[in-house]
Amino acid sequence: MTKLSVPAGDTATAAPTAPTAPTSPSAPTAPGGRTAGALRPARSAPRRGRGSGPRSRAGWTPWLYLAPALVVLAALLVYPVYQLGLISFLQYTQAQVSGGQPTTFQGFGNYATLFSDGQFWTVLLTTLLFAAACVLGTLAVGCALAVLLTRVRALPRLVLMLAALGAWATPAITGSTVWLFLFDPDFGPVNKLLGLGDFSWTYGRYSAFALVLSEVVWCSFPFVMVTVYAGIKAIPEEVLEAAELDGASRWTIWRSVMAPMLRPILVVVTIQSIIWDFKVFTQIYVITNGGGIAGQNMVLNVYAYQKAFASSQYSLGSAVGIVMLLILLTASLGYLRLLRRQGEQL
Repeated sequence: MTKLSVPAGDTATAAPTAPTAPTSPSAPTAPGGRTAGALRPARSAPRRGRGSGPRSRAGWTPWLYLAPALVVLAALLVYPVYQLGLISFLQYTQAQVSGGQPTTFQGFGNYATLFSDGQFWTVLLTTLLFAAACVLGTLAVGCALAVLLTRVRALPRLVLMLAALGAWATPAITGSTVWLFLFDPDFGPVNKLLGLGDFSWTYGRYSAFALVLSEVVWCSFPFVMVTVYAGIKAIPEEVLEAAELDGASRWTIWRSVMAPMLRPILVVVTIQSIIWDFKVFTQIYVITNGGGIAGQNMVLNVYAYQKAFASSQYSLGSAVGIVMLLILLTASLGYLRLLRRQGEQL
């Protein structure tokens, strides 16, 4: 292999070499030909603390707006719950209220007395089953009427909305009294319309619970209906039209399209219904006259009322209230945790 050489006179035709970067005349040269600036690493911008900056300040802004409501809730909820829990650990009967005997600390004695009462467990099971039936009935009626509102014209929609809001605005004791008149065995129009004669709805255990269930659903479904209807109207119409063009039935559209998109709203109305229906008191007390014959229609709220005021055992009534609070917290948090495990965005 021969070695090519470039003649001395042909240096202009040789391949040009890469130009070297000029060094700044003001930069001192360190040994080895490197500038002193290359020896020092570039300074990074000073880091801000985690609590500073516009992003962190923006994170506190919602809490500032919620602060007045939180103060009111603390005054109306936190302090009464504290007093309720305190009384549940004391011996607090009519003797202590009147000052005849000193108040003594019982620890968990009231809870031990409560859990050893067989009637408490019977009433607890009855309350759970009755509340579950009320929640399911309220959600079914409310969601069905919400879908119906999207299918009817403006005038029927307005009439249905006004009727539902009227039922929602009716006080519980007034609605229960009207319900008793409607199902009265002697003068009630329902028995005459159904041909039941002098059938008494409040005499039997299950018929009395069915009567209270219908009244609870009647006064509770408007909240679910209005909330779900607002959520349905927020769904893009293109999504529903695409499902109809694909040949999906109305039930399929609700189950596969609307319900997943309304999941956050359904979570809210479900938790609200669980809280309201679990602590039903007025409807049971008015319709069944304090819990039915021999307490056959008693629920936990009526049981707590009888313990606290009928028997003057305020500490036992407070213990029942704390147990109800813990059950509601456990049910609500467990429901939210189950949805989070399923990957739902709440």
